[in-house]
Amino acid sequence: MAEQEGTDEWGNTGMASKRQSLGDAKVAKLDEFYTQLSDIEKELRHYKKHFKGKVVYLNCDDPRESNFFHYFSYNFERLGLKKLIAACYKSQDMDLFSRVDSERAIYLEYTGDKDGDRIPGRNEIEVTFLNSDGDFRSQESIALLQEADIVVTNPPFSLFRQYVAQLMEYDKKFLIIGNMNAVAYKEIWPYIQQNRIWLGVTRVGTGQMWFRIKDDAPVRKGQRVNENGERYQTIGSSAWFTNLDHLKRHEELTLYRTYDPEIHPFYDNYDGIEVGKSADIPVDWDGIMGVPITFLGKYNPDQFEIVGIAKAPLGEPSKVYPKQTQVGAAGTRSIVTKLNDGPALKLSAPPANKTYYEIDDEYYVQLYARVLIRHKRVTA
Repeated sequence: MAEQEGTDEWGNTGMASKRQSLGDAKVAKLDEFYTQLSDIEKELRHYKKHFKGKVVYLNCDDPRESNFFHYFSYNFERLGLKKLIAACYKSQDMDLFSRVDSERAIYLEYTGDKDGDRIPGRNEIEVTFLNSDGDFRSQESIALLQEADIVVTNPPFSLFRQYVAQLMEYDKKFLIIGNMNAVAYKEIWPYIQQNRIWLGVTRVGTGQMWFRIKDDAPVRKGQRVNENGERYQTIGSSAWFTNLDHLKRHEELTLYRTYDPEIHPFYDNYDGIEVGKSADIPVDWDGIMGVPITFLGKYNPDQFEIVGIAKAPLGEPSKVYPKQTQVGAAGTRSIVTKLNDGPALKLSAPPANKTYYEIDDEYYVQLYARVLIRHKRVTA
């Protein structure tokens, strides 16, 4: 489900320009996914050491009912937080979902339990009106961001590029949810390769994270309704993105395969071999290997080096193909002028029930984006 410029995370065309502004309430509804507390708890338990004495900012969360606010306010003392701040775009509603219809928003501040009951009561939470609509790009929101040490939230998927750019500009620590395919965005990939952003611990593109959605949200694939009539949406490529270190990131990936040309064919247009799954990484291969982007959930920077990604304009293929014939899985044929930018494998015969390309009586298959890696070898 790779996104292209001009399409949204769902593959809809014509939405990118509309979503440049959060002022379009109809578009904003499509970004309203609410994270379940269970998913937050499973991920956050791996980062406890990072939060002591810190100011945490939830800048895309309905502050009165957000499960992120619930988690941090009820665990304020256990985590040793200094302050919790929460704000949301045009939110003043007491219900779970804001109507996104007020030009002024609010933000909440919580500095811990005052009456000894260990429960964040309303009289312990300071509510302040903003002069603007709470857009994370507004000057008021940026001022709150500058006060924060760590940002934790589920930002609008359609504005993920802008959201991450802001975090990096202000040099903030963060733990956020995004589309796994975002790793291949030209705005995001350099941070991945430079080890300035990496994936979290749980739910790495597995399709197991379900988000609460509005009752009037568009009907799409991957939705269910629970026994209370509440609607949920799963996004198969959802993942946690962070620059907070965690132990899993330093676990060594156990490898047992050795190089086999039948299992690890060479690409025709990149200097490297194809490794279809992480378990097949050959322990004895010192050259470049192309692995699926899901490998990043197992990536150990002490064990592997990320060389690049085989997807233009980020990768540099060694071969560009001329006009060719695309043969669909059902046998339909069409002339195309450019093979897609991912790595290609040359075949000895046309594959059955699979799209392939004919170029000068030779056969090729096109692969999805591949992360190009190699082993880090310890030298004496």
